[in-house]
Amino acid sequence: MENKSPKQSPNKWVVFMNIPFQMGIIIFAFTYLGIWLDEKYTDSSIFTIVLSLLSVFIALFNVIRQVKNINKE
Repeated sequence: MENKSPKQSPNKWVVFMNIPFQMGIIIFAFTYLGIWLDEKYTDSSIFTIVLSLLSVFIALFNVIRQVKNINKE
């Protein structure tokens, strides 16, 4: 059996606490970019809609990937 010190493996709860912040940053950044693109290039809100939906899928993919990595450990 291998003993890991706390410094070598991060606490799983810390990783889970960071996930909502990562999701929020990804969704905010893509939505803000969509708003900026809409103001600059179009009169509609198509960029905001598309980029906000894309950001939700990217954030969910990131969460699933992180949870799978945590379960492997």
